[in-house]
Amino acid sequence: MSEQAIGPDWVKEAVFYQIFPDRFARGKEISHSPGLVFKPWGADPAEQGFQGGDLYGVIDKLDYLKSLGVTAIYLCPIFASACNHRYHTFDYMQVDPLLGGNDALRKLLDEAHDRDMKVVLDGVFNHASRGFWAFHHILENGGDSPYIDWFKVQDWPLRPYSSDEDNPPNYDAWWNLPALPKFNHQNPGWRAHIFDVAEYWLKFGIDGWRLDVPREIEDDDFWREFRTRCKAVNPDAYICGEIWMKAQRWLQGDMFDATMNYIQACATLSYIGADSWNGYRRNNLEVSPMGADSFVEVMEDMYASYAWGINKMQLNLLGSHDMARPLWIMGEDKKAMKLALLTMFATPGAPCIYYGDEIGMSAGDDPYCREGYPWDEPEKQDRALFQFIAQLAEVRKGSATLCHGEIQFLSPQQNCVLFTRKYQGDTLLVALNPNQQAVSLTLPKDGELLFQLGDKISIATTTLCLSAQSAAIVKL
Repeated sequence: MSEQAIGPDWVKEAVFYQIFPDRFARGKEISHSPGLVFKPWGADPAEQGFQGGDLYGVIDKLDYLKSLGVTAIYLCPIFASACNHRYHTFDYMQVDPLLGGNDALRKLLDEAHDRDMKVVLDGVFNHASRGFWAFHHILENGGDSPYIDWFKVQDWPLRPYSSDEDNPPNYDAWWNLPALPKFNHQNPGWRAHIFDVAEYWLKFGIDGWRLDVPREIEDDDFWREFRTRCKAVNPDAYICGEIWMKAQRWLQGDMFDATMNYIQACATLSYIGADSWNGYRRNNLEVSPMGADSFVEVMEDMYASYAWGINKMQLNLLGSHDMARPLWIMGEDKKAMKLALLTMFATPGAPCIYYGDEIGMSAGDDPYCREGYPWDEPEKQDRALFQFIAQLAEVRKGSATLCHGEIQFLSPQQNCVLFTRKYQGDTLLVALNPNQQAVSLTLPKDGELLFQLGDKISIATTTLCLSAQSAAIVKL
């Protein structure tokens, strides 16, 4: 299986930025219907409600993203929905009017592509919402609805708004939540509709799909057909699944190009943040302090699980809308945050920044990690952290080795991780020191500093001196 067959080349050199649209930015151009009432910008995210971020706001900030080094945007769901996160879809063919509708997406794609930036949408296809048109048809018509087999109804009357622990939903629902009826994935009409949706938006101009909980659609033939349909429209479309654990089943070149790399995120937070970890854990993200040996073991096992081309396609991350922010997890330790970011940018795969992490936003689990970006509060923006990420992006952009090179871990020294990236005769060595004290490390060859995090870093012949909580990228 060739690397070209696995996924699009542009991903290997991409820097992604994940946006939660309702909380990123309000646009200057949007004209809402009179009388709409939004929550104040920056309101407590636990209040749920809509704060009024939209796609025109994303357009207004494209140059900001460009200055950060971003080359691809991953948008959380944007289709019509009654939830601020929009994972409760009403209509897959309509961009939510509160976000500016289809016209706003058209302009966003045009403006992003003019800046050589890609746009990937979130596809939530396992379940819909009580307001989804086919489910509403069943609510109105009962068993007489021709869409009855699009869902799995157990008995009547349906209880979409009157369910409780003693009377759970009497239809299949995601995590048994009545607001999220699950589709019958074997229904040919539903399958055709989802394929139509995937093709329509790719023809519209999007650059790929991030797939929400795809492992819950237990049908490999469906995903193979999904891939075939998508690649027929755009062979360079990126297909990335939200799977938190090893995903060999889906990463054989016939379903997904990649997954969200939560395995690496967990290992990085556990190793880099070992001394400042605040105790945070959640399902499928078992953060726990680990040393260099354990980190290397996890990473080597992860890389060995996939074809090499897959590893270069993975969407690497430190935070997302589904977990606490990394700075918060690492006890507000900015040095650890920078070290974790460098690790993400220096390893195979496409790094992804969750909106606001670049300025040091810090918060606990959902919904607190979904707060409004403080555009009008410069005191809440860590510009030094922003500039550090921009520097990392620039270094990566200028290094084919960091984008394409093979990785090999060396034996850890003094709880420091060392690995090389090799490509077309060029060799870079990355050394990570998360310790609270300075160390002297032995290099396999002489080298010169290409990039450093921290001060008092030096090389003398084959000895690399690193200060506490620092790192270096060395050209051997």
